[in-house]
Amino acid sequence: ILDGPQRKGDLRRSRAGAVNIVPNSTGAAKAIGLVIPELNGKLIGSAQRVPTPTGSTTILVATVEKSVTKEEINAAMKAAATESFGYNEDEIVSSDIVGSTYGSIFDATQTMV
Repeated sequence: ILDGPQRKGDLRRSRAGAVNIVPNSTGAAKAIGLVIPELNGKLIGSAQRVPTPTGSTTILVATVEKSVTKEEINAAMKAAATESFGYNEDEIVSSDIVGSTYGSIFDATQTMV
């Protein structure tokens, strides 16, 4: 992948993807709102293009009304798991989820409070 012009005029997207982390946009936040209606319109999303053939991440930051623990958050996300929303406790990387039937997977190893 070489530096070159980008159709939409986004200069960052014109840079070499194999050697750069490129800030970009994503529809992931909107998609989460479709799956979890209570979050619709309450999320913003951004993407970092990195040299991988497929996959993306969404970082969810929430302000909550009461003190919670990492374990409580993970338990709530595990309870919310469905056929389209997966829950994971293994130390996975992007290639581990290629071919997954989930629309998104919550990685409990990354929870911070």
